[in-house]
Amino acid sequence: MRGAAKKASVEGASEELERRSQYLSSLIQRTKVKSEADQDTKEVVEAAAKSERRELHDHSQHRHHHQEPRQRKQEEDVEDKQEDEEKKGIKDGDGVDGGPPQEQRQPPNVKVRAADMPLALQKRAFRCARETLASMPKLQSKRLACALKKEFDSTYGPAWHCIVGTSFGSYVTHSLGGFLYFSIDKVYILLFRTAVEPIDR
Repeated sequence: MRGAAKKASVEGASEELERRSQYLSSLIQRTKVKSEADQDTKEVVEAAAKSERRELHDHSQHRHHHQEPRQRKQEEDVEDKQEDEEKKGIKDGDGVDGGPPQEQRQPPNVKVRAADMPLALQKRAFRCARETLASMPKLQSKRLACALKKEFDSTYGPAWHCIVGTSFGSYVTHSLGGFLYFSIDKVYILLFRTAVEPIDR
């Protein structure tokens, strides 16, 4: 009896494996058919697009050949002139010192590193720093620090401090809401405020 049960169990498992195998085969077959249909559709779409491009090209050439020679010559001259101007603009640049044109220059990349300052004050610091940097042919850290300090001292009262450079360490105590550490491109700027207390005499 034990052998018969084992044989029935093996036959049941064998039948289940056969059923699953057939299911997988049919699934694979359906996937192949779908894939082939998708490929056929893709080829039809590509052929139609190619045909349409060819017709548009033929149409534009046909239209171009039927223009009066004088008009065609004028259009060609205008196109040549535009190409020359584009090449010259790219080659020479119309920016300062033969650099890229103004509209192609990237705005300075401002990144806030740490801040305890209202957004309006941060924006003022960014604007002042950008304007001062733009007025310098090359970075003058001391001049930039002085400009920011004067701007903030005159606008928000004393005592603002500013450190500018490409590499420095710092450890400062600042007044509440009076700290900004940011960078513009590769220039790092630390702007902070300390409380000013009158000296007792």
